[in-house]
Amino acid sequence: MSQSGTSRWRSKVVNLPMERKLLLVFLVLITLPLSFIGYISYSNYSRSIEDNTIAYSTNMLGSMMDRIDDYIEDMMRISSIPAYQDDIKQNLIASNSYYEQRAKVSGDDTTAVPLDFDLLLSIQRGIEGNISFINNIKRGANSVYIFDQYGNGYYSTQAGGIRSNIKESYRAWVEKVRDSGGEAHLISTQKYTNNLQNVRYAFTVVRKIIDNSLQPIGLIAVDANISVFEDQIVELDEVTHGTTTIIDEEGNVVYDSDKQLLATNIKGQPMAKLATGQKGSFYLEENGQRQLYIYTTSRDTNWKVLISIPVYELTKNSVVIRNVTWIATFITIGIALLISIVFSFTLTKPLRKMMRLMRTVQEGDFSVKFPVKGEDEIGQLGRQFNRMIFRIDHLIQDIYQMETKKKEAELAALQSQINPHFMYNTLESIRMAAELNDDTDAADMLSILGKLLRYSISDLHEEVTLGGELNHVRNYVELLNYRYPNRFDLVIEVPEELMRMSVIKLSLQPIVENAIYHGMDDSSRLLIAITAEEARPNVLIRIRDDGLGMDETTLTRLNRSLGGTERQAPKPSSTGGIGLRNVSERIRLHCGQGYGLQASSALREGTEIVMTLPYREGDRPL
Repeated sequence: MSQSGTSRWRSKVVNLPMERKLLLVFLVLITLPLSFIGYISYSNYSRSIEDNTIAYSTNMLGSMMDRIDDYIEDMMRISSIPAYQDDIKQNLIASNSYYEQRAKVSGDDTTAVPLDFDLLLSIQRGIEGNISFINNIKRGANSVYIFDQYGNGYYSTQAGGIRSNIKESYRAWVEKVRDSGGEAHLISTQKYTNNLQNVRYAFTVVRKIIDNSLQPIGLIAVDANISVFEDQIVELDEVTHGTTTIIDEEGNVVYDSDKQLLATNIKGQPMAKLATGQKGSFYLEENGQRQLYIYTTSRDTNWKVLISIPVYELTKNSVVIRNVTWIATFITIGIALLISIVFSFTLTKPLRKMMRLMRTVQEGDFSVKFPVKGEDEIGQLGRQFNRMIFRIDHLIQDIYQMETKKKEAELAALQSQINPHFMYNTLESIRMAAELNDDTDAADMLSILGKLLRYSISDLHEEVTLGGELNHVRNYVELLNYRYPNRFDLVIEVPEELMRMSVIKLSLQPIVENAIYHGMDDSSRLLIAITAEEARPNVLIRIRDDGLGMDETTLTRLNRSLGGTERQAPKPSSTGGIGLRNVSERIRLHCGQGYGLQASSALREGTEIVMTLPYREGDRPL
């Protein structure tokens, strides 16, 4: 908001009636605290829900991940069973030996040598019987595959159906464990179609089968259907109203509640990038909705489980509390508004009554009286109002009587006053008589005296130029030189452009008069120099004499007097004219407190008075 707009708004508020100001104050005092309390309550409640949800979900995720780790660890133990089953190892060795001999005899043409069905059936029964036993050890291990070194597979399933792409799967599994020494390798969820043409998702534990001489004799792969996660994750999603995703270290999706991301890689997606560290939480905007992500990492597999919870689910209860708070706030404001209206009108009614009485007084009727009904502030104000009206009425009567007497006195003074024109005409007649008698000095003195008298007794508030005031000073010094022949030298150095500036009438002559009567020495001539200069934003006029000067104490008292801090000047003028203090006070009244006179002097070296006036463009009066 601009400064002018702010000023207008502040002016409107200041000019509001009292009852509206009170209503505004009541509303602010009620609305702001209630709104602040409601906001703080809502924020704290929402933050508390989020913190509790994060803590609870993190604990649940940790517990679920521990159970998944235990399950995978059991799968890894299951994959190590063939290493301890001599029957499986002997049959694998037999299978490897048979296919090795067959390869040597037939070369590339395997159809040239007939199959030994009895041997193959014996090997198959020996291995697959043990596979059925392995399948029954752990729920969820629904497919177990055992291969010899030539990729010939033996398998058994619980849920029915084996991988239709078993050859491709075998080659991928062999590649995964190529460099291992018999350790189990966990492979993330893969999508496949079984021989019943059903789509399945499973994660797999693969391990080389090692004989007693630590030589690889085959491969075991244990498929676990992702349904082993379902029960735990469904329970977690129901509690949190969110969705759960499990990813491996490479960003492959092991499990997804919505089944939309299974067996895909989401390493480049924001939720995978932000899930750094062992555990934590973060917020993410998805499809126009803000989601809270909470995640933790398996200590064994380094799989990450992330749960995504819509923020509106977290704040659903807090929104209800917020709405209830706002409703209660508005109801409270409404009730408070009614109470404040009654209270403000009750409080301002006496003030409005007093305003009406004041208007009546303004019209000149002092007979009104405010009805005082209590001893509170309004009652005391009314009592003082009645006293004030009574006192003003008496003062007006007194002033009226004083003005009547003053006018009578002025009339008497006017009747006894000599007409100034009569004085000018008389002086002119005397001057003409002196000239007729060839007394030129007397004629000149009378002419100068007439000019001085005419200038002095005219209106003191009349505006004059600096040139006119200096001309009056010249006449004054010239007249004194007739009285004291050749005792005073006057030097004036003022720029022509300053001659037109307006000054206060009779502001320089009292200073020159003071210099003559207090600085004159009987044995020498007195030089008086008047200069003026611009010192923007001021104009400085200096009146200097080479007379007797004054000591430090007298100078200090004089400057205090000129500054208005001392009641009397140290040496008031004995001539009865306008003194230095009077001139300084008149300048301050016209121009302000920063202007006036300032004296500097030294004993036997003369005195300088500096007059400071405001600089004004053109010829404008002070």
